[in-house]
Amino acid sequence: MKKTLILSAAVLFSAVCFAQKADRPVYLDPHAPVEERVEDALSRMTLEEKVGMTTAQSKFSSRGVPRLGIPEVWHTDGPHGIRPEVLWDEWDQAGWTNDSCTAFPALVNLAATWDKEMSLLYGRSIGEEARYRKKDILLGPGINICRTPLNGRNFEYMGEDPYLAGQMVVPYIQGVQENGVAACVKHYAVNNQEFQRTQSNSVVDDRTLYEIYLPAFKAAVVEGNAWSIMGSYNLYNGQFNCHNKKLLVDILKGEWGFDGVVVSDWGGCRDDEEAVLNGLDIEMGTWTNGLTGAASDSYRNYHMAAPYLKGLREGKYTTKELDDKVRRILRLIFRTSMRPEPNYGRFVCPEHYQAARDISAAGVVLLKNDNNALPLNVPQGGKILVVGENAVKKMVVGGGSSNLKTAYEVNPLEGLQNAFGKNAEIVWARGYVGDTSTSYNNVDTGQDLTDNRTPKELIAEAVEMAKDADYVIFVGGLNKSAHQDNESTDRLQITLPYGQEKVILALAEVAKNIVVVNISGSAVAMPWAGEVDAIVQGWYGGTETGNALADVLTGKVNPSGRLPFTVPFKYEDGPIKTERQYPGIKEEGDEFWQTHYDEGVYVGYRWYSSKKIKVQFPFGHGLSYTTFAYSNAKADKAEMTADQTLKVTVDVTNTGSVDGAEVVQLYINDVKSTIDRPVKELKNFEKVYLKAGETKTVTFEIDAEDLSYFDADKHEWVAEPGKFKALLGSSSEDVRSTVNFKLN
Repeated sequence: MKKTLILSAAVLFSAVCFAQKADRPVYLDPHAPVEERVEDALSRMTLEEKVGMTTAQSKFSSRGVPRLGIPEVWHTDGPHGIRPEVLWDEWDQAGWTNDSCTAFPALVNLAATWDKEMSLLYGRSIGEEARYRKKDILLGPGINICRTPLNGRNFEYMGEDPYLAGQMVVPYIQGVQENGVAACVKHYAVNNQEFQRTQSNSVVDDRTLYEIYLPAFKAAVVEGNAWSIMGSYNLYNGQFNCHNKKLLVDILKGEWGFDGVVVSDWGGCRDDEEAVLNGLDIEMGTWTNGLTGAASDSYRNYHMAAPYLKGLREGKYTTKELDDKVRRILRLIFRTSMRPEPNYGRFVCPEHYQAARDISAAGVVLLKNDNNALPLNVPQGGKILVVGENAVKKMVVGGGSSNLKTAYEVNPLEGLQNAFGKNAEIVWARGYVGDTSTSYNNVDTGQDLTDNRTPKELIAEAVEMAKDADYVIFVGGLNKSAHQDNESTDRLQITLPYGQEKVILALAEVAKNIVVVNISGSAVAMPWAGEVDAIVQGWYGGTETGNALADVLTGKVNPSGRLPFTVPFKYEDGPIKTERQYPGIKEEGDEFWQTHYDEGVYVGYRWYSSKKIKVQFPFGHGLSYTTFAYSNAKADKAEMTADQTLKVTVDVTNTGSVDGAEVVQLYINDVKSTIDRPVKELKNFEKVYLKAGETKTVTFEIDAEDLSYFDADKHEWVAEPGKFKALLGSSSEDVRSTVNFKLN
């Protein structure tokens, strides 16, 4: 890391020299308006210095201008925690001993909280960790829509609904950027599978693009004021997304007025001229040609390095695009490392551990709870048998770019042991052998998970131990290995891997009370659901996974998480019906895989509800240890015009004996439309906390935008006059109250 130290010293020396001048340059005055600082700095830069700022100089940094005291820009993975330091020019770990971070829950866990305050807490906390580590751009959050449960990166995203993702991403961005760290929202756009991700062309019509795949990104830019966006690996309608004119120039920087920086995914830039002309600002990557093979001093040979400079000198390009790129990069620097407010952040502190625990617990979803099997009611000195590899396997390591080196990680078995102490006997049986790897990218958990016993032997052991247990808790699901929840590969099926279903069914035959905890980042089909007493959807909860899970299982925390995606009975029930839809087709003569989004806007619950297909657990579903009643739903008027808002209220009462939280969800139904529309679409939600017996009134405002669809021919949002219904409920399929109204 000598190069880093030398460069930092040069930057400091330059800044000191300038500060000693009587006529201090505007760009060095932290209290001057940002745009004045940008123009002043830009006017002092040479052509070579400008071009230099548009490309990487190391695996995770891009160039500054040492001569002017303008620092380099430091990027870091990822959305769940600050990645361990790597060598300057390699992916290998740098071997630091002080870069073990707080691992926060996976973003799907955050989405499952349906709680914007939790999202703000998450953003503030991870932003503090990034600032402490002197990072300028945090490569996250991810908000691609869960189009198929097979997508290997669903665990990094925020579910299947664009409104939910948009509402949850905005506070996260705001929290991160309060610390002078730029959130880099990814992966823009229609990046919904890992299979052939660098060679897949997403063929999407405009209505589907605007209604499903863009709203969360628009919210991030327009409402969240994100300072950076990351392009995705795939192509959209025939052009790579890291320099896609329609996505970056026309929509992002044109329609939405984005004033931040577009960063390529690592190796996602694939063409010199398109990179220059189509909106890319900083090219990051692994190898010279984008993906494979490296030349000496490869960063200088990037598309926007030496080739760009050559094109400028030869008159192929003007400086118009270059100056726009550099303005954006300078703007980001003046918002982050050269901002006026000093901020040193915090790192691996008790407050961050508690935040991770609270967020993780708030997102745990109670799917089923027959006979009040939960919370656990274990007699003094009773026995709990915990079964399953996921009860002990550390999950922070692996999964791709979300791989973390954490200060510590509490697994589910340890969490239950911590909760019960000596008041109960907590024992563990393996049950099945899944992924026994314990390291990724030279980050090692230190575990030894090898086990040479046969599946029959493992099941027999678990069954025998279950016979005298007061509770059997099976902790299984997915992990972060290939073809599960993992970057660069997709899942092969939505049922449980490693023969876990056989273990569950065998245990169900002998267990008094059996609880299944599924740890995964996307939907898992559960044909065995009728054989068990309770089902809990857990997640990759980070540092405090086990303690957070135990908080819910024991009743210390009343579960309030809700599913951010639909759990179908089987994959075939969903909207993906053909190979051309997924994983795509590559016909003779095609250079790329063609993935056709033929299902259009019918993604997730929009498909199941409209087609009246029963599901195992619907979008928005989640139980509590108490019960809630809805009453007195009404609107403040029967009719509205396009320039008015309609106020809908509903009273929600905690009818049980335990304090808890209900997520009140508002869906809109267009009773009679001239175009084909889903029967319901989420347009608002509120998480309301109620003491036992307490009633609160929840208020939603509906405007014309909530009633609109995107007319591709007119290229505008249209709200048709007519009758509508406001559907108020506890999930997409559990509608408790309906309010009718009319748009004139």
